[in-house]
Amino acid sequence: MAAVAQCVLGTLRSRSPLLSLALRTSPRLLCVATQQKSTSQNLEEDQGQSHNEQKAEPSAAERMLTEEKAKLEEQLKEVTDKYKRALADAENVRQRSQKLVEEAKLYGIQSFCKDLLEVADILEKATESVPKEEIKDENPHLKSLYEGLVMTEVQIQKVFKKHGLLRLNPVGAKFDPYEHEALFHAPMEGKEPGTIALVSKIGYKLHGRTLRPALVGVVKDA
Repeated sequence: MAAVAQCVLGTLRSRSPLLSLALRTSPRLLCVATQQKSTSQNLEEDQGQSHNEQKAEPSAAERMLTEEKAKLEEQLKEVTDKYKRALADAENVRQRSQKLVEEAKLYGIQSFCKDLLEVADILEKATESVPKEEIKDENPHLKSLYEGLVMTEVQIQKVFKKHGLLRLNPVGAKFDPYEHEALFHAPMEGKEPGTIALVSKIGYKLHGRTLRPALVGVVKDA
């Protein structure tokens, strides 16, 4: 095969001098082209590697911007947290203020009611002090006076109820230290220990809050 190729090559050279010259110079051109291509590939690889290194290592300006961004995000987080806390505190203050206003509306008459309780106590004692057997048509003046006292007592209790003031007459109920004040403890036959056997003075509650505890006698074990 090598002999045949040399024979063909020799024939071509003998017939065409230009072709022979091209064949002689083409290996050199091919070598130069190959070298240029290799150099171009090396340059491209170097540029790509340099570009990758630039990407891998951020510049000082980029690092500064990153640090500044982190600081701003931290400041924003702190400001947002303070804002939320301020909103919560303001809401708590608003709710407390509203509660105080509502309590002032309900219990603002507390002192006035306490004073009126003394009047109610006097009326009650006045009606109780009238002998029932003396209330007859033969004693029209006493009868009229008694009926007037009863009507006044009934009316004042209606006014009390209208404004949330209720009586505490806990005979037979369980003793409650928040609503009752024990004057004495005594054993009583047929009564359950811890219950109230006697009410010495009526108590009152204003809108569910004890305004004056009832003065009571409590049953104890024998």
